Amino acid sequence: MGSKTILITGANGEIGHGLISHFAEYDGVKVIALDLNPLDETTRAKCHRMYTGDILDSRFIESLSTGYDFDTIYHLAALLSTRAERQPTIAHKVNVDGTLNLLEMAITQSRLQGKEVKVIYPSSIAVYGLPDLSVKHKAQKIKEDEWTEPRTMYGINKLYCERLGRYYTNFYRQLDAEPMGGRVDFRCVRFPGLISAVTLPTGGTSDFAPEMIHHAASGETYNCFVREDTRIPFMAMPDGVGALLMLEAASKEKLTTQIYNVGSFSPSAGELKAHVKGAFPSASINFNPDLKRQAILDTWPEDVDDSRARGDWGWKPAYDFERAFAEYLVPAVTKLYRSK
Repeated sequence: MGSKTILITGANGEIGHGLISHFAEYDGVKVIALDLNPLDETTRAKCHRMYTGDILDSRFIESLSTGYDFDTIYHLAALLSTRAERQPTIAHKVNVDGTLNLLEMAITQSRLQGKEVKVIYPSSIAVYGLPDLSVKHKAQKIKEDEWTEPRTMYGINKLYCERLGRYYTNFYRQLDAEPMGGRVDFRCVRFPGLISAVTLPTGGTSDFAPEMIHHAASGETYNCFVREDTRIPFMAMPDGVGALLMLEAASKEKLTTQIYNVGSFSPSAGELKAHVKGAFPSASINFNPDLKRQAILDTWPEDVDDSRARGDWGWKPAYDFERAFAEYLVPAVTKLYRSK
């Protein structure tokens, strides 16, 4: 991999931990981790340096920029969907203003270094907004440029930041008399719902899937907040980490866009229940839809078309639905709750 300096914001999340563990395997790679809260000692030891700070603090971000020459920035820090809907003003500040601060740092770094600085950005299927269930069922797999009419603050934030990234890469200060040296190389993955066997669900809009699994493994009754026929795309968490790494490593000449869908499996909530019951026969799972959250999920696609990612940089998930349950989710979740 050679000598590289990498900044990871939002490093305390599971994707951040996965990236840190990956880069720790390579000599010459310095990981600078940033989060509002300190990392645990095991993860901290894998980093060159860990900073506790806020991406909204422009002076703090500037101090990072003067201290390091970054090759790649993984910008994971965000206020997620459910909280963003309850606190839209704060969400806008964190998700948009924070991203703008990172893009400004990246463009400054690229100019000073005289080379492109990569910004790897995780977006979401929340950027989509289908008008009703009939259209959703007919549309099936959605391409990147279809139905981008989000109805949530989180989705609006993510879509706008995708376009900010495009601007900083292709059109930044396009009226300047002389072109500037250095550019941002912005690359974005639109994630489906991510299912983790390690991290406990935090009440996100797509968290009915991991909540169902974790409740079953812990022996707790689960009242699922969606209808049994609800269908959106999902992905096992290790594939989420892998997708970001694959896109970062891809040759720029092979990329035909800056925004990529990635997908893996797309079961209905009822099909999820059947798989969970197969692994945990005594699980008690009921469907008790929350009409407000259900209305949001009904605007998200049943599945995504990720053919661009597959063609441009060889995307292929390691875990399909069956393997995700058999080899990742069930063994790891079972172990997690046996140890408690």
